Amino acid sequence: MKDWIEATGSMISAIGTQGFAKELSKVLKAIVPFDYTVVFGYYGAARPMDLFDNFPEQKRKVFVEDYQDGPYLLDPFFLACGNRVEAGLYRIRDIAPDRFFQGEYFRNYYARTGLAEEIGFFIEVSGGAMIVVSLMRSEKMFSAKEFRQVSEVWPVVRAACQRHWHDLATQFGKQDPTSSESNLHQSVEQAFQNFGAGVLTPRERQVAEFTLKGHSADAVGKILEISPGTVRIHRRNIYSKLRIRSQGELFSGFIEALVANPC
Repeated sequence: MKDWIEATGSMISAIGTQGFAKELSKVLKAIVPFDYTVVFGYYGAARPMDLFDNFPEQKRKVFVEDYQDGPYLLDPFFLACGNRVEAGLYRIRDIAPDRFFQGEYFRNYYARTGLAEEIGFFIEVSGGAMIVVSLMRSEKMFSAKEFRQVSEVWPVVRAACQRHWHDLATQFGKQDPTSSESNLHQSVEQAFQNFGAGVLTPRERQVAEFTLKGHSADAVGKILEISPGTVRIHRRNIYSKLRIRSQGELFSGFIEALVANPC
């Protein structure tokens, strides 16, 4: 408890300075052990802003640089921000789609991080921006007790981050903070238009989008109000039109479209 109080004092003193996020990480590590901290700022469909990370250089390329190049559009944390998730602490598995851990985003990108688990504080700031403070473990998941212990410091983390990053929205240079969901939809749809090159129908683009986000055929059917069988027919048509044979190729093509036409 004494270590946590001392760390919290140092964090509060660092608000408004470049050392704040590092002190925030120390506060959280005084509660439970974990390997990495990364703080991303999100605003609509804009490219996420890396506000802080403590990755070694070789891991930073995967966790930050590769992520910012396009895969973030399929990230459950990014999507939760776009859907204005209620502020608080979440495990990634609690907000991910039903087939996330079997989907191609997980297999082709997220699995490369080598993480056992990631949990994140979702903190709203003025102007419509959102901050996610992620705590990552490489070897074992956070226990229920550890998760509860971390969640107990939520009021302190929230207040400190809101004070430190109060002007985050202006850093993105956006004018309309109310259009996050619309911007997210338009950005992803544009990526699929580029990817499909005018070949896919609007419905097929929707099916491809939700499939890549990690939704099962049943879940896609419920979202689009069509039968799972119809979803599977759309998937077959997508593969045929794009001359691909798997979700892995679909994912690769989507990321290539994002890199060629960044959102």
